[in-house]
Amino acid sequence: MADIDKRKQYLKNVLQETEMAQQPLTQFSKWYQDARDSDVEIPNAMMLCTVNSQGQPSARIVLLKAFNAEGYVFYSNYHSRKGVELDNNPHVALVFWWEALERQIRIEGKIEKISHVQSDDYFMQRPLGSRIASIISEQSQTIASRQALEEKYQTATTKLDDATATCPEHWGGYIIKPHSYEFWQGREARLSDRLHYRLDENNQWILERLQP
Repeated sequence: MADIDKRKQYLKNVLQETEMAQQPLTQFSKWYQDARDSDVEIPNAMMLCTVNSQGQPSARIVLLKAFNAEGYVFYSNYHSRKGVELDNNPHVALVFWWEALERQIRIEGKIEKISHVQSDDYFMQRPLGSRIASIISEQSQTIASRQALEEKYQTATTKLDDATATCPEHWGGYIIKPHSYEFWQGREARLSDRLHYRLDENNQWILERLQP
């Protein structure tokens, strides 16, 4: 077995309860801005974890496109594997990993689709090529070859232009509404800081420290 044990000491920051915002969204906004201001190349890249009807989990990287008091928004093909799994089970988990800051954020919550009007507004802001790709792709379905995919795309480019490449019914946005956040800061000797927000029965956020 190949040796992949590359050890690293996390020494850049500490995380104390007194430094945490009262609301987790405020804390997320602060850390997200820190990531944007640092050497993190794609700060809005996040791992989305879903579970199918047999209980089998799957994960992939998607891009966060908006966040506010309502939740966290990304876009996808509704007929993709993740789309099917989300139809069966709306409970999801997100992970942001920002190595340059030695930080991780875990978010758990429930997902729902945003309105088609909102999805269409965003879709029409995308480059034409990306829009055509979303229109023609039967995401997660098999195809004979790369050549077949490219031919399918090229055929579509002869028929669609900036006015006609509109948002298809099978594509749109999701919003994740959190009930749990964990902010992780790497520390020396793996005694990392883990501060957890959870919603209580009165819909109030409770902050607590977890052991590493």
